[in-house]
Amino acid sequence: MARKHSRHGPYEDLHDEEEAAAPPPPCWLCGRATGKTIVWHHPVPKSRGGRDVVPMHSICQQTLIANFTNSELQRHGMDVEGLLADPNVRKFVDWVANKDPDFTATITKKKR
Repeated sequence: MARKHSRHGPYEDLHDEEEAAAPPPPCWLCGRATGKTIVWHHPVPKSRGGRDVVPMHSICQQTLIANFTNSELQRHGMDVEGLLADPNVRKFVDWVANKDPDFTATITKKKR
């Protein structure tokens, strides 16, 4: 027969997990720590068969979407250095390097 009351409190084990909280993962594009909002980005777009996801800031994801087509993102794949070789992306990463992790701003529209 099961006990009516446990020997331990119902939330006793949860306190250990809270103390060992992992630090936020770094952004895949800029390398800064992510803030409260983490966007899970598909480096290879889902429409092109991408399954892997990486953590990013929303502003970093918006920059990639504004500067590359799905075909270009598919060609680069998981190669972040290839994306950083683009002058617009490099300029953005240098600019955002000293910003707060939860910093947001308006990104320019696609130039097509």
